[in-house]
Amino acid sequence: MKAQVFRGVKQLSYEEIPVPSIADDEVLVQVRVVGLCQSDIKKILYPLYEPPRIFGHETAGTIAAVGSAVQNWQVGQRVVVLHHIPCMHCDYCLNENYSMCDTYKNITTTAGFQPSGGGFAEYVKVPGHIVRNGGLITIPDHITFEQASFVEPTNCCLKAVKKAQIGPGQTVLVTGAGPIGLMFIMLVNYFGGRAIATDLIPSRIDKALSVGAEAAFDARDPELPQKIQVLTRGMGVDVSLLAVPSDKAFFQALDCTRKGGKILFFAEFPDEVEIPINPNILYRREIDLIGSYSSSFRLQALSADIVFNQRIDVDALVSDRYSLKDLAAAVDQAVAPTPETFKILIYPEVTEE
Repeated sequence: MKAQVFRGVKQLSYEEIPVPSIADDEVLVQVRVVGLCQSDIKKILYPLYEPPRIFGHETAGTIAAVGSAVQNWQVGQRVVVLHHIPCMHCDYCLNENYSMCDTYKNITTTAGFQPSGGGFAEYVKVPGHIVRNGGLITIPDHITFEQASFVEPTNCCLKAVKKAQIGPGQTVLVTGAGPIGLMFIMLVNYFGGRAIATDLIPSRIDKALSVGAEAAFDARDPELPQKIQVLTRGMGVDVSLLAVPSDKAFFQALDCTRKGGKILFFAEFPDEVEIPINPNILYRREIDLIGSYSSSFRLQALSADIVFNQRIDVDALVSDRYSLKDLAAAVDQAVAPTPETFKILIYPEVTEE
């Protein structure tokens, strides 16, 4: 089969490698589409992991083979593949910190080499732990593979929305109107909130309005805090969601968030970035700083419901489609987006074994 093998920093190699063999409790899935995620891009561009590996984790496809001990799954079923499932019994899991669980972090899907997601390949192997514990989700007939590939990123965004306790009547600042920021806008609306977006690219500001933002501004607008005050009866927003790794965005959010409000870090910052802050600002204004990383097992069913029942318009997020062989070009576009770049999807060549 063909796969994009990570051979070193900024080195992707489109190679012929063996189709993964499966154990009795494992499932092999033919990848039909996989989303390109910012976390994949960071792993390709920076020295975070030893090569060789095959990344990619927002995967939807068709079951191509099942192990002899596998129950309830058959060849030909259309499925979403979730690349992590927690153990459900460690101290982290018992406190619903599923993404901190060692099992969650260390057991993952693979197309070969050190398991690393494996979606950037024609076939991906799903370990028995993931098969047994809800890591495969049947795709309804009326949902495309493209739409289904959004279940995992929807879960990640939904986890952040839930951690920030966003609900009816709340006003939320979304910094960054890329694919994640746009999904946040949709989810804020779904849960009854009002979204205000910022971005540096005019077309993304327009896109934010088209998917439901009540207002959208250039992030460089020096009067942004005042404009948000007008929109929030002089209070400021209840929650700020940082969908871009920018210290400027953080301080902007601090200026725009009301007393007693919340600021949630969703985008991962470069390790060398440090943000100096006077702790009395948090103390006197009672601002909560929150981090949200990866997905939540508890929200798996709700994430699938939101996508499969089309409660948000994931089709509106897709801007580009690349063949797997052109993954490097897709990464380049994501790093230096055109005004119309939003979510990029990757398609392996569909071949029959």
